[in-house]
Amino acid sequence: MNPRPGQEMRFGVLGPVEVLRDHVPLDLGPRQRRLLLLRLLVEDGRPVSQETILRDLWPSDRPTGAASSVRAHVSRLRSVLDPVRQGRSAMLVSGTSGYALKLPREARDTVLFEDGVGRAREAMRNRQFSFARQEIDTALGLWRGEALAEAGEHAFAIRERTRLDGALHDARELRAALLVQQGETEQAIDVAESLVLRAPLRETSWALLMRALYTAGRPVEALKRYERFRDMLATELGLDPSPRLRDLHTAILRHDVVVLGAAGPQPPPPGPEFTAACTHPRPAATAAPFAGRGEQMAQLSALLSEATANRPHWAVVAGEQGAGKTRLVEETAARAEAAGFTVARTRAGQALSGNRGIVQTCPTVQLLDALRQDGKDSAEDEVAQKDPLATVVRELTQAPTLVVVDDLDRAPQGFHRLLRRLAQVLREAPVLFVCTLRNPDAPVSSTLLAELALLGAAWLTLEPLTSDDVADMLTARGEEAPPEAASALHRRAEGHPFALAELLKLPPHRRLGPEAQVPAAVRNIVHHRLVELPEAARTMLTYAAADGDRLDLDLLAAVQGVAPDELLHLIDAAVTARILVWDADPGAAGAGRYRLPELPRDVVLSTQTPSARQLRHAALARTLAGRDDSDPARLDRHRRAAGPTAPTPP
Repeated sequence: MNPRPGQEMRFGVLGPVEVLRDHVPLDLGPRQRRLLLLRLLVEDGRPVSQETILRDLWPSDRPTGAASSVRAHVSRLRSVLDPVRQGRSAMLVSGTSGYALKLPREARDTVLFEDGVGRAREAMRNRQFSFARQEIDTALGLWRGEALAEAGEHAFAIRERTRLDGALHDARELRAALLVQQGETEQAIDVAESLVLRAPLRETSWALLMRALYTAGRPVEALKRYERFRDMLATELGLDPSPRLRDLHTAILRHDVVVLGAAGPQPPPPGPEFTAACTHPRPAATAAPFAGRGEQMAQLSALLSEATANRPHWAVVAGEQGAGKTRLVEETAARAEAAGFTVARTRAGQALSGNRGIVQTCPTVQLLDALRQDGKDSAEDEVAQKDPLATVVRELTQAPTLVVVDDLDRAPQGFHRLLRRLAQVLREAPVLFVCTLRNPDAPVSSTLLAELALLGAAWLTLEPLTSDDVADMLTARGEEAPPEAASALHRRAEGHPFALAELLKLPPHRRLGPEAQVPAAVRNIVHHRLVELPEAARTMLTYAAADGDRLDLDLLAAVQGVAPDELLHLIDAAVTARILVWDADPGAAGAGRYRLPELPRDVVLSTQTPSARQLRHAALARTLAGRDDSDPARLDRHRRAAGPTAPTPP
């Protein structure tokens, strides 16, 4: 909130902390006061208790008058930030829960940065490269140095700095991709080289560098960079590059214009986005065995059979990220091709097959380009330009066709309107449309999905795999495992196909038991979800992880000195982030327990130092010792895990 109408305030943490009023920097005082301001800014409007502030500002050697110092610093900050207030400050507020800094979103440089990157990404998706370049340059210009620079290694700043540094790297990758799109390949190479130096094990940066070198007419150097990254990955982690990067490597070897979107190693017209360029439309040979989707595969096969009788059909495949949607449609596409179908692929409204890749912008031309098998450029076809919709319909009626629409909920409105129009006009055509989406409740897809429901579209929801499915996967890999091992593997992955596939890449002794590891890809995803949570939720999860897999709300509330009801919004946030799950009691409606699954629990534990884990166990032991119903074995386990910090038994 601004102190007076007409005044504009900006709060900056993308460098040394600063506050500007009408572009004039304010004097924020000594270092501890600036740290206090940072601590409140990091919490994004949520209250921070005085005890938390004392702990975070003085993690060791807390002075005697620290509490009085905090109150004095708060008073001085109010005078600087809100000098003409009448009565209580509406900006730096205090209450029973602690202190909070209430600001408009647009007053924070982190929000301006992330919103700018989001607009740039959307503009690039819509092929508006000049606007995207302007937005990304403006966003990157907000950085004045290291994020939260003055906080150093204070624990409260580390997670936020990690998140912001990751967002900065993403933004720089986006800028490098834009440079290639605009033909500034040498500058793109310089940016990509700096990115791989900053994050030498980040595969997307190496993919950008390879792509930039290829489009600059230096394919041999692009191949050498792949070899360097592969050797580094093998030496550091004992891993191979992902199938996507291997596909990009193969595309460079073959000068594959479908994948690379270029006619050769000379500077080409703007090509596809790098995320699409690294994705080949066929499953890699190293993919995990296809299991557990027999019912869905049978439904899609039946729809393919009915389509050959000139009866158009639609199917919607819904499931969260990693649930196996793409793998299911890849198998469907393989069967369709074997049956003589033409297969057209799009992702988020952009063509992934056909003559021109994903270069064009018009939704109808995108789909037409994916459909055409004659090598013509749809954007230069005069007949197609005069009546593109009629041309698409004609293509769909010539031969049995499978149209795969991946990531429907990420496609632009224009593509949704095109599909709605096709659903209305196609009455006799040998075609099956298969659409995949993560979020069936996304507003962008609601109208189309409602119309498809009226047309009788098949709806396939991908649920977690079963223990029997896991056993089938192991058998398909030629591994003999007892049923209890398959059940344990299923439990560890929660039946999630992506997590299972990543676990199966590990040696058997690293999947389960005392030597079990969390696959790197799974760890990265879970860690990203964790850093998006409020700090209070992350703290709660550290206690929950130390205690076990089932959440004891009363214990978690008591050990943190809050009422159980105060934890519910934190638990909701963790459930939404897919860190916690709710196990319903089938015998009692509405009853059940919250649970922290194995892989997220292992990641939460790994984010703490050994001494931090010991302190968590010690706090849990002290709290349990004061309860009349404590399980002695549980209490003893926490005491042993607390090590030298264990409380003395009474």
